[in-house]
Amino acid sequence: MFDLLLRDGLIVDGTGASPTRGDVGILGDRVGQVGDLAGAEAAQTIPCAGRLVCPGFIDVHSHSDVFLLIEPGAQSKIAQGITTEVIGNCGASAAPRSGAARMPADWQAHLPAVSWRTLAEYRHRLAEARPAVNVAALVGHNTLRGSVLGYDPRPARPDELADMIRQLEQALDEGAVGLSTGLAYAPGMFAPREEIHALAAAVARRGGIYTSHMRSEGSRLIEAIEETLEVGRATAVRVQISHLKTSGPANWHKLDAAIGLIERARAEGIQVVADRYPYTASSTDLDILLPPWAAAGTRDEILGRLQDSALRERIRAELESTHPARADWERVVIGSTGRPQLRRFTGRSIAEAAEAEGVAPATMALALMIEDELRTQAFFHGMSEANMWRILALSWVMIGSDASLRSPKGPLGADHPHPRAYGTMPRFLRAALDGRSVPIAEAVRKMTSLPAQQFGLRDRGKICPGAAADIVVIDPRTVRDTADFAEPHRFPEGVETVIVNGVPTLQHGRWTGLRAGRWLPR
Repeated sequence: MFDLLLRDGLIVDGTGASPTRGDVGILGDRVGQVGDLAGAEAAQTIPCAGRLVCPGFIDVHSHSDVFLLIEPGAQSKIAQGITTEVIGNCGASAAPRSGAARMPADWQAHLPAVSWRTLAEYRHRLAEARPAVNVAALVGHNTLRGSVLGYDPRPARPDELADMIRQLEQALDEGAVGLSTGLAYAPGMFAPREEIHALAAAVARRGGIYTSHMRSEGSRLIEAIEETLEVGRATAVRVQISHLKTSGPANWHKLDAAIGLIERARAEGIQVVADRYPYTASSTDLDILLPPWAAAGTRDEILGRLQDSALRERIRAELESTHPARADWERVVIGSTGRPQLRRFTGRSIAEAAEAEGVAPATMALALMIEDELRTQAFFHGMSEANMWRILALSWVMIGSDASLRSPKGPLGADHPHPRAYGTMPRFLRAALDGRSVPIAEAVRKMTSLPAQQFGLRDRGKICPGAAADIVVIDPRTVRDTADFAEPHRFPEGVETVIVNGVPTLQHGRWTGLRAGRWLPR
């Protein structure tokens, strides 16, 4: 007798094969049998007629590291059908952490102090929290570099590089799956290629993966891709380009060259893939606009420069040279703010806010950074929708939200996130079902077996006997995202049941209160 029987669904098994009608029998935390189980008995049966039955989705690009400790129910992810999150992306990770390493502003706001240093200690905290989702973790290069040499704009000394490698190897031995870089951010932007190669080589020796938020996604996109591919070429590490895009209308034409570079590298034998979310706006801290020299050092040092009238004028002049037109500022929309009195600007572009305040847009941006103490988040609207769908259709591109988990209620419900935090997977599914993207079997593969293979999650990403029982039941008629930039804290529709390691966390659209996530791989 099965513990759980999913009866008469359209099984999309994650391999890319055509869907087939049948049943899925679950024993404990594993899939027992798949097929015609008409005579089988089960402790619990879930009717699935007219529904898609898919492997649980793997969010290959998540930033939920700290938020999993605050809201372990991970509602915004579970509601999308996500059963596994890959955390530690873009160079920022919860661990290992020491010295001057600082957390992203939104993590810091919710958890000002941490009680761990090593990845093993963070894993212990996470196990105590009992998350609803499975977790695989990358080591963030910015966190690692900040721990060892702070935020100085200089190369690491040989002893500092050796310390970074030692801490990275320890984290890999304690369960990390690889290294991520955020080379558009301090202090990663100050790291020379030799440093990245040395760290990636350590990852390759342990069979891990290297993911990169590259130095540029716009004006120097091609050069950034070449740099990233060279890491794979020099070290034989598996490479993943984070949120592949062509930012800014002036760079939209570069997509052919970008794809050509990557596909030639793949043909050469470099193991390179990418991830992407189905939106044309990115989201990060507003202070990413600062020139590198102004972003160096501690938070207090950055704020000190902004408050120095002469230095602020120099920064303002540089911002105006890189963003000369009003249209440049119309594409930068204010999201979450740390200070409640600044929330009147949320949802307004920098251009609109500046006009309301009677100042120049660059002056407005700097004023927000100063008053909000670098905690302002922003949406950057500058991508081509045609390019987005073309990227998402590539066979080697996986789906990642690039978002931390959220919940409409509680401490994570008060900010103003990008709608991708709630809508990524259903949005992509809807496009596939409506014929605007790849066929549904291929869409599911991009969210299941492809990322499982990429991250070495051997028993995830497929529905077959012996696989982990991470399964999602979806109504193909109604599945869609409902979150938008005006109202981001809205759950999607059509994701009816989500099972993690054989345990229903969402069943018939209702939260069960059960959490059965695990650390992966194990």
